[in-house]
Amino acid sequence: MLTSPAAIDYQTWTWRGLTIAYQTQGTAGAAVVLVHGFGASFYHWRKNIPDLAQNCRVYALDLLGFGRSQKPIPGEPVDYTFETWGQQIADFCREVVGEPAFLVGNSVGCIAAMQAAVETPGMARGVVLINCSLRLLHDRKRIGQPWFKRVGTPVLQKVLKNQWVGNFFFKQLAQPKTVRQILLKAYGRSEAVTDELIDLLMGAAQDQGAAAVFVAFTGYSQGPLPEDLLPNLPCPALILWGEKDPWEPIELGRAFADYPQVEKFISLPGVGHCPQDEAPELVNPIVQDWIAAQIQN
Repeated sequence: MLTSPAAIDYQTWTWRGLTIAYQTQGTAGAAVVLVHGFGASFYHWRKNIPDLAQNCRVYALDLLGFGRSQKPIPGEPVDYTFETWGQQIADFCREVVGEPAFLVGNSVGCIAAMQAAVETPGMARGVVLINCSLRLLHDRKRIGQPWFKRVGTPVLQKVLKNQWVGNFFFKQLAQPKTVRQILLKAYGRSEAVTDELIDLLMGAAQDQGAAAVFVAFTGYSQGPLPEDLLPNLPCPALILWGEKDPWEPIELGRAFADYPQVEKFISLPGVGHCPQDEAPELVNPIVQDWIAAQIQN
């Protein structure tokens, strides 16, 4: 039997008049805030929260527009940008966590976590980046892309901004069969693509405003790149990268190891874009040990 998204326990926090959902576990130790990637939610950390909570106070946060958090129409009253999400994370640490935290992100969640750390110095004790988004469709990166991507991407973004087209396209994507196919391409371990995972991801896709959030983010080719944020991080960083990630090639990600803020770059063989969900037995001990080492230093 599949798990109903409505049956999952979570708490809410009001941010700028908007409802934000989060889960928390653990009663002692350093604070850790987990930040999901595009289209995901706090549920994507279900295999990590219990282990991390053995020694830490863990919070898994739904970014505005995703999961069980509210999905206002873009621009009313906020836009879906990394500046917005970075401020949300920083305010969450201040108002809910009550102290600086270790920020752990996956994919675009890494950018949001770094944005929070850079824009609010002192709020992040360290950041863990798991298959960080390279933002290859960013305006500044398209220059080096093949001509069809340079031309085609802006055209597609413009077409999707038409409300009817955008809603239709999102409706076609937000189908269990399509979501499964996407995950099977992104995950290195196909056995991790379960009915339960698809059911949980599909739940938020049915919410009012989900299509508008999708269109807004697919048309977002500005904002910070990881290479803009990494040299300005006011805290140490750990990077984990699944070697079989088809979206964020590890060959490009390895360049991040050269930044002095990055203490370790660890590749994970046989794992794709979401190592925390595909291989928690690999990810959890690494994150636990690194956080423990930071606390001791």
